[in-house]
Amino acid sequence: MRVAVVGVQGDVEEHVLMTKKALKKLGIGGEVVATRRAGIVSKSDAVIIPGGESTTISKLIFSDGIADEIIELAESGKPVMGTCAGLILLSKYGDEQVERTGTMLLGLMDIWVKRNAFGRQRESFQVKLDVKHVGSFDAVFIRAPAIKKVGENVEVLATLQDYVVAAKQNNVLGLAFHPELTNDTRIHEYFLKLNEF
Repeated sequence: MRVAVVGVQGDVEEHVLMTKKALKKLGIGGEVVATRRAGIVSKSDAVIIPGGESTTISKLIFSDGIADEIIELAESGKPVMGTCAGLILLSKYGDEQVERTGTMLLGLMDIWVKRNAFGRQRESFQVKLDVKHVGSFDAVFIRAPAIKKVGENVEVLATLQDYVVAAKQNNVLGLAFHPELTNDTRIHEYFLKLNEF
């Protein structure tokens, strides 16, 4: 199995390491590659869009042709995961900040997102979440977005306060938090098995 991690910015190396550990735990042979150029995602079996700055990531993936490859991969039924800024990019509907910055979205999940829903960087926090299909998970939130509303084909996996913070639509998984900043591989394992759903 080949997993591509979009290596534009954010916790790229952390996702690479966590995905390697998850593959090992599942007994799946394969490789995990960080990429900043077109041609890698299209030859992969799964892709992760890490956190970072959503406007910057959006500009780079759309200008480099990676965005089209992510959309094609998702439409072919292969697992796609976005964390934090990656969640924003997976959505169909952004908030006024997304519109104001002209951030282009991949539109792979029928969700409405709000940037910086839990405050700025200094308001980062860790909290135990009950994540459907995974169980209790120590979730790290850093300048996190959140989902305000979901379409009927979206499965809510976790909520916090009045927001949805983890959701799945078919083979596409969106998380407001950073599972790669823990020692717990269960969310990455769940993601890697999404093509079985």
